[in-house]
Amino acid sequence: MRKSGLILTIILLSFTCSNRLLSQSKDSAKLHVSGYADAYYALYNDSVGLGNFQKFPTTSSISNNFGLNIAQLGLKYDGKNVRGHIVLHYGDLPRSAWASDFNMIQRAHVGVRVAKNAWIDAGFFRTHFGTEGFLPKENICSSIATTTFYEPYFQSGVRLEFAAGSKWMIDFYILNGYNMFTDNNKKKSVGFLVSYTPKESFNINYSNYLGDDTPDGVTTSHFRIHQNAYFNYIKNKVTVQVGADLCLQENSKLADPKKWASMFSGLASLKYKVANKVAIYTRGEFLNDPDGFMTTIITDKTGKLTGYKIFGVTAGLEVTPTDNSYIRLEGRQLMMNSDQEIFRRDGINKSSRGEVMLNMGVWFGN
Repeated sequence: MRKSGLILTIILLSFTCSNRLLSQSKDSAKLHVSGYADAYYALYNDSVGLGNFQKFPTTSSISNNFGLNIAQLGLKYDGKNVRGHIVLHYGDLPRSAWASDFNMIQRAHVGVRVAKNAWIDAGFFRTHFGTEGFLPKENICSSIATTTFYEPYFQSGVRLEFAAGSKWMIDFYILNGYNMFTDNNKKKSVGFLVSYTPKESFNINYSNYLGDDTPDGVTTSHFRIHQNAYFNYIKNKVTVQVGADLCLQENSKLADPKKWASMFSGLASLKYKVANKVAIYTRGEFLNDPDGFMTTIITDKTGKLTGYKIFGVTAGLEVTPTDNSYIRLEGRQLMMNSDQEIFRRDGINKSSRGEVMLNMGVWFGN
C-alpha cells in the first residue's frame, strides 16, 4: 500500500513538472494531466463472507464496507504527428476485475499520424467494445449491468483510427485476445468500431470482436463472434442509453458440443434531471447465456446443466455539486431464472440478490 502510494505521488509530481516545462516550449504539442477518484459504501444481501468480492464484481463490490472503487492518474500527450496516453489506477475495481499481470495499468499506448485524419496506435488499450464503460463517471448508473461485466474491459494490440469529418469515427484493431493483455495462444484476433454522431445530442455505435482464444494445446477451436450496438441521446433534462449484444461461439453448445452456442443481452438506461443539480435514473437489463460459454455452466434445481439467465432493475438518485463530481444513492435487484439459485442468504440458496450502494466521485482533466 505504501509503495503504491509513493509511486502514484512521484508520477503525479512528474506529470505536473512536465506539463509546466512543456507549456513554456514553442512546440504545439500539449500535455494533459487527469485524475479520478470514486469512494463507496455498499450493502448486499448475498452472503459471500466478510471482505470478499460479490458475484459480478466491478464497482462497489464488497458488502458492508467503506471502500475505494478507483484512484487513477493519467498523462496524455498530443503532438502534431505523435501522441501517447497512459493511465494508472488502484482500488477495488482493478483488484476485482483487472488483469493480474499488469494490474496497475489501465491503458498505455503510443501513436503516430499516418494521414491527415488517420492514426496508428499500439500498446495497452481500454476496450473498444460495449454499451457501458466500467467507470461510474462514464455511466448513468454507478453499478454496471451484468452484460457489461461479461464484455471485455481491456485489450492489447494495434489500432488504426480514422475520422471522417466530425460525424464518423472508425477504429480497426488487431488484438492479442478477448479481455487480455498477454496472449494465451499463437492466434491473433480482430475488432472493429464505427461511431456515427449526426447531431450533438445523438450518437450511434457498432463494435465487434472476432477471434479464437482457445489455449495452446487444446485441439478444439472456439472461434467467437461478439457484436454490440448501442445509441446515446442527451438533450435538455433527458439522457437515454440503449444497447444490445449478440455473441456466437463455435463448438460450445451444451446439447451438442460440435455446434455453435449463442448469448444475447441488452440494457436500457434513463436519467431525468428534476432540478439543476439533481437527477433520478433507472436501468433495466437482461442476459441469456443458455450454454454458459460466456458466464458459468451450473446445475440448476432440476438437475439440468445450463448457463445464466439474468434480469435486473436499478434505480437511483444523483446529486452533482459541480460539473465534475457526483453523489449517487442506488439500489438494484438482480433476478436469476427461478431454477438458478447462485446466491445465498440466511443459509438458504436464492435466485435473487438485492444491493444498495452510495458513491461519491470527482475528477479533473480528461
